[in-house]
Amino acid sequence: MKLAIFASALSYVAAASTGNPFAPAVTKNTAKASLNAKLLRHATPLRRLEDNADDAAWALDLSTYSIKFEKCQFVKQYAYAGGNNNNNNNADILTTKHFVVFRLCPDHGCESCNYKYGEYIIDLESYLESTLEYKSQVQEQYCQSCNQCIEAAANAGDDANRNLEENVDCSGIDTSTCYTECQNIENMEANGYVDASEYTGCVKLNSYDANGNNYYAGPVCGSSGTSGTSRIKIGVFTDQYCLYYDDSLDISTMLVSNDGVTMSLSYHLLKETFADGKCIASCLAQNNNNNNNNGEEQAAEVNELCQKLYETSGKCEQTHGFADGMKAYDEETDYEQQELNEELVCNFITAVKSGAYDLSGEIVVTGGKASVGGGTTTTGMQKFTLTFFILGTVALAGYAAMMHSQLTKGAKADLSRQGGAMA
Repeated sequence: MKLAIFASALSYVAAASTGNPFAPAVTKNTAKASLNAKLLRHATPLRRLEDNADDAAWALDLSTYSIKFEKCQFVKQYAYAGGNNNNNNNADILTTKHFVVFRLCPDHGCESCNYKYGEYIIDLESYLESTLEYKSQVQEQYCQSCNQCIEAAANAGDDANRNLEENVDCSGIDTSTCYTECQNIENMEANGYVDASEYTGCVKLNSYDANGNNYYAGPVCGSSGTSGTSRIKIGVFTDQYCLYYDDSLDISTMLVSNDGVTMSLSYHLLKETFADGKCIASCLAQNNNNNNNNGEEQAAEVNELCQKLYETSGKCEQTHGFADGMKAYDEETDYEQQELNEELVCNFITAVKSGAYDLSGEIVVTGGKASVGGGTTTTGMQKFTLTFFILGTVALAGYAAMMHSQLTKGAKADLSRQGGAMA
């Protein structure tokens, strides 16, 4: 949903003349420094395993990869002993799990990510927590950069899209549009919008059912139009743990503020976590082109987003030729158990992606799926062969019935012509 555009938005000239269109103002240090400081807080230096097997100070080199969102899916699973841990109703046999499948694509090419990639599965909550934190930091830095570039243009009196001052990088910043865009974000609530990312937990709504029970809002998996592209949206649930999704209710009609004002959802940030056909983020942490103040090349670093997602996800790597995965490391590492489980993880990912589950997580029993567990589908030749044998069987059965009828009638006719009597 697009944000409302201010009727009284300031023009670019007016914004530039103020020298400080945003509050609070930022310094003239490089625009990248603030973002880098945040994204590199927990960044890990990347080093290959050395010859010394006792050296445990290593990390997986993901710096040449990028994250690509693949699919969001609800799955109903057996709740094990005692029912769902999040629900006091021990009578529940099935519990709903929320998953996201993503890839690590080589060479930052997410449009054609078909070889030498890794495929992973993670719970939806962890995926959204990490990606939204990253995207909100990128958004914040974008608006700070916009502010700096407008100030630089006003001070220099020159083209705002050039690097007009030392340490001010305006590449990728369109100063003719960024001010209005950032002001829309800053004043979202005043314009009657609420950010959809605020409902990615399980949030109680100011809306009630006929019995006075609260409804709750949380993320659900859906598809986009006729293309069927997987996406993440906000839906309405009937329980405080957001396990029971009610697809008959429309969240757009149920968002009411504490003041009784009806609000609309803005997906401007959330949609960046499931962008179709493009990278969600590069795993290479930007640290001033990897050069330090002495002009020496620094070791590449993985940003916190990729590090978190990789460490907490189930991994399917060998099948897709992922060269830098757990097989590249010593069997005594923490990835040993994951390696043993990789076949199970790969099969589960295949099942999740195969369309074996509907939006609520129920298993689809129609649609021609040959297997849910392995996620395989019936091929065209298999369908043709099956149909051929079925029709052939029916035809043979009909032919046999006809022959039986003719033989029976023939036997009766012969007996009547004989004219004999039974003793």
